[in-house]
Amino acid sequence: MRIYLACTVRGNRGGLNAARRLAAHLEFRGHEILTSHLLGDDVEQAEAALSEREVFERDVRWLDACDVLIAEASGSSYGVGFEVGYITGRAALTGQRVLLLFDAVRHGAISRMASGNTHSACAILAYHDVDEIIAFLDRHLSPSDKLIG
Repeated sequence: MRIYLACTVRGNRGGLNAARRLAAHLEFRGHEILTSHLLGDDVEQAEAALSEREVFERDVRWLDACDVLIAEASGSSYGVGFEVGYITGRAALTGQRVLLLFDAVRHGAISRMASGNTHSACAILAYHDVDEIIAFLDRHLSPSDKLIG
């Protein structure tokens, strides 16, 4: 399964360790993470080699190509919000889904548009630890790599 793993690049990167652990779990299960470069400590420097337009066009190509968007939304990020909206706005046509995660401790700092998302193509988890995220992903990603409700 092709996964677009969204996380904050320029905002609060407090969810980065959780995103790294879940990416490792997903890759172990045989999934392809299209955006694994976002998990690097030098992502801002690496992304600086591209223009803003190039980043947008590349990321939209990846959004179009992914089977599922997993959004780690613990940090404040307009980009992650855009990505969630892009996928949910097209989900009826594409069959794509969103798994939206955020650290439960930061609940009061998370956009209500994210934490209150009731779109049928979106499942949300306010997590307390990485093991909880992995169990959530395992419930929503079947062994045959198809999303389950």
